[in-house]
Amino acid sequence: MKALYRYFRKRINLFLGGVLVLFFISVAVFAPVISPYHPVDDANLMVSEQPPDTEFWFGTDSQGRDILSRVIYGSRISLSIGLVTQLINTFIGVILGVTAGFFGRWWDDLIMGFTNIMLSIPSLVFALAIMAVLGPGLVNVFIALGLTNWAYTCRIARSQVLSVKSIEYVRAAKALGYGQTRIMFEQILPNILGPILVISTLGIAYAILLEASLSFLGLGTQPPNPSWGGMLANAREQFFTAYWISIFPGIAIFLTVLGFNLLGDGLRDVLDPHSVLNNK
Repeated sequence: MKALYRYFRKRINLFLGGVLVLFFISVAVFAPVISPYHPVDDANLMVSEQPPDTEFWFGTDSQGRDILSRVIYGSRISLSIGLVTQLINTFIGVILGVTAGFFGRWWDDLIMGFTNIMLSIPSLVFALAIMAVLGPGLVNVFIALGLTNWAYTCRIARSQVLSVKSIEYVRAAKALGYGQTRIMFEQILPNILGPILVISTLGIAYAILLEASLSFLGLGTQPPNPSWGGMLANAREQFFTAYWISIFPGIAIFLTVLGFNLLGDGLRDVLDPHSVLNNK
């Protein structure tokens, strides 16, 4: 226990981030069990805009729905969008980055040129353009955000491949007659997963923020489904009269994004060999 305490005391970001992420994942998984009310069906205008009390811990909205229940169920949408879209971004970025770094020449120039174009376009603007074509809706949010944030992963994967493709184990694999695909995805990729894991963790937090922004603008998850960004949008006009409608989903977004950022920062410290040596 003492050794574990010393380990996490040196890596407080990893500990705090892990706790926050596990907490919100648990909330999302067990939402039907821990939610006191149904987030959509249990609406009662007789208790609309009721401030927090012993019955409604987070208060109610303008339609008399329990804010706590809607925040709990909203975690399912935010986390699923963050995880799935970042998985898509990571897949695209890794495939393009690894092949660009390994093959080089015209393919590298083409991929890096396309990546630079993507990096020059703000992610929210690009996502808004896709949503304007596809229309609002949860499925379209998955598509838009899944095609938005792969460029960072691509550049990191490419730089890592360039740094390891001339190392001895890669040359040995070539000498043994391994095919190019086998070398890329069996020899090189497992040895560059550390930085990719870190950027993917940070990307989840960014995807959650983008989803909240799209929902706030009315292009994300559509009512009556609970979404943290949508809850903020619906509460704009009532901020000074019923502050609790907006403050609790805002806190949920803040803590979730903070958790993934701290987790990514902690994983970077653990997976960085220079950091590991300095902490010994």
